[in-house]
Amino acid sequence: MKDKTVVITGASSGIGEAMARLYAKMGAKVVLAARNEERLALLAQLIRSEGGEAVYVAADVTKEWECKRIIEKAVEEYDGIDVLICNAGISMRANFDEVDTAVLHRVMDVNFWGTVYCAKYALPYLVAAKGSLVGISSVAGLHGLPGRTGYSASKFAMTGLLETIRIENLKRGLHVMIACPGYTATNVRYSALLADGTPQGASPRNENKMMSAEEVARRVAEGIAKRKRLCLMDIEGRATHFVKKFAPSLLDRVFRWVVGTENGTDAAEREQRAN
Repeated sequence: MKDKTVVITGASSGIGEAMARLYAKMGAKVVLAARNEERLALLAQLIRSEGGEAVYVAADVTKEWECKRIIEKAVEEYDGIDVLICNAGISMRANFDEVDTAVLHRVMDVNFWGTVYCAKYALPYLVAAKGSLVGISSVAGLHGLPGRTGYSASKFAMTGLLETIRIENLKRGLHVMIACPGYTATNVRYSALLADGTPQGASPRNENKMMSAEEVARRVAEGIAKRKRLCLMDIEGRATHFVKKFAPSLLDRVFRWVVGTENGTDAAEREQRAN
């Protein structure tokens, strides 16, 4: 990370904030992007007070021209880009038969199109630097999760996009990595969208038992240094990746049992209660 220019979307909180602080301490020049300008300004100030380098751009990744502005700011300040981390994301909690399609559009716009736009404008600079394009995906991007149709779809779409970019640039030295944290103690679950598009506002899981955002940031850095294709961070992710190859129907049942009962998202149980 030392002397590398690292662009991070979704940098105002959670994993994005943790990556920004850690990579700045490692000597990177970090470019912070998110919608909340006040939080970005405070984070940039904190990083500078600790001896790091940081600039920020208030931007909504669902808007193509704002993603272009993020990349232009990085190039203007630091003459190029070595690492782009597409971290901005939003989740959801609702069964497909109940969810408003506007929620699915919103999740796809942030998670998938935000990656498309930023990657599109950063690609020439990443190729020139033989740098790294990183997508922060999820276990939901390895196998569908009940109550997460839009979220899983957006992460599968991100995976398809990044894998294709990797193949297209095999002879150009570009590193592409898909990072899949497990359950992480961030505010993403609190802001997850319910069926009508309102934020969930509470987490159904014990946050104390989850991986910290700082640990995710460290493992992403290790993955970039080793130029990994896929960065699986916990036993759930590795087990999902393994079991899906040999017993996908078993994985369906496990996820229905473990995740499907969360917040009453199991369709069969809801129907039984209704009757």
